[in-house]
Amino acid sequence: MEKKTFVTKEQLEEIVKEYPTPFHLYDEKGIRENAQAMKEAFAWNKGFKEYFAVKATPNPFLIQILREYGFGCDCSSYTELMLSKAIGCVGEDIMFSSNDTPAEEFQYANELGATINLDDITHIEYLEKAIGTLPKRISCRYNPGGVFEVCNGIMDNPGDAKYGMTEPQIFEAFRILKNKGVEEFGIHAFLASNTVTNEYYPMLAKRLFELAVCLEKETGAKICFINLSGGVGIPYRPGEKPNDIRAIGEGVRKVYEEVLTPAGMNDVAIYTELGRFMMGPYGCLVTKAIHEKHTHKEYIGVDACAVNLMRPAMYGAYHHITVMGKENQPCDYKYDVTGSLCENNDKFAVDRMLPKIEKGDLLVIHDTGAHGFAMGYNYNGKLKSAELLLKTDGSIQLIRRAETPKDYFATFDCFDFYKNLDCNQ
Repeated sequence: MEKKTFVTKEQLEEIVKEYPTPFHLYDEKGIRENAQAMKEAFAWNKGFKEYFAVKATPNPFLIQILREYGFGCDCSSYTELMLSKAIGCVGEDIMFSSNDTPAEEFQYANELGATINLDDITHIEYLEKAIGTLPKRISCRYNPGGVFEVCNGIMDNPGDAKYGMTEPQIFEAFRILKNKGVEEFGIHAFLASNTVTNEYYPMLAKRLFELAVCLEKETGAKICFINLSGGVGIPYRPGEKPNDIRAIGEGVRKVYEEVLTPAGMNDVAIYTELGRFMMGPYGCLVTKAIHEKHTHKEYIGVDACAVNLMRPAMYGAYHHITVMGKENQPCDYKYDVTGSLCENNDKFAVDRMLPKIEKGDLLVIHDTGAHGFAMGYNYNGKLKSAELLLKTDGSIQLIRRAETPKDYFATFDCFDFYKNLDCNQ
């Protein structure tokens, strides 16, 4: 089964006349439809808020679209906080979830009025020292340890994760924070990554709801929100069934009414921090075949590389590839699709069956809307690409220009060496 592209060959041929490959392209229509579905799925919860994981796609133009649907920002660093502030996202519209956090980042988050999510019990004293009086509203991150299973299959191993507090620690943390004047509490947990099942969120919610009931009963802390964090994934491979966010929302609602409502906690808000689910399928990397090599294997060299999309090199992650204009041709050629880095893992596909590829063909690498451009780097002196938005009216908007050599060398601008560079070549 072929995954469908949100852009046509004819559209791409017009785009590349102005914007050379490689570039990341995003689908405004898909983003908006998904945001609306997310909002509707949790409309039953009066306080619901999605805090988009800025780390996934840190582009203000895209985040502004989500802001139109009432979404906030999940930040984990100083610069992500800066980005959020620059687009007018401040106060309780920011959830600051970080780990091994420098004092100045806590200080800035507090200055912006963000809800701070503490990763460890020792961070209570550290935060207090950094900002003085603790905020009235605070969250703690929970890690139950062990493995987390859905449908009798092991999904992830929280016990090996560096994030969050143990159950005894979170009880003690709530007591300490309450004694220090904190009035509004939240619970946060991330137990599995990229789950493609409608059961993950409801199962996680049940665990956190039960914890919340015990915490409120035993510590007297007023729990105002429960943050289900991320983990709702997308189908990277053809034929995989996507998550149904409305079914997920309904599953969480049922557990809410089973656990929280009888405990008199039906005013607890539900928060989410989705990145991949919100943006992943609505971005793609567009690249051009520029070389072919016939040695021990058949290689197609493209003008993108792991700088543009790191996941296949880093994780061996699968990203589907469409050869534009050849969607209906048989996939009877086996290729490694490679970039130009001096690293043998710089491959977008290994032994992938594709239609015959010729130099000049445009390739669309799917599902790069999250953790695609964001994970880029500059190894080999490679420059990061432009980002473009395919708007609902069919027009193209440049939402990030491509890097230039001047950008690459900019951190040398305090040295004479910089003056001798000709960055206009």
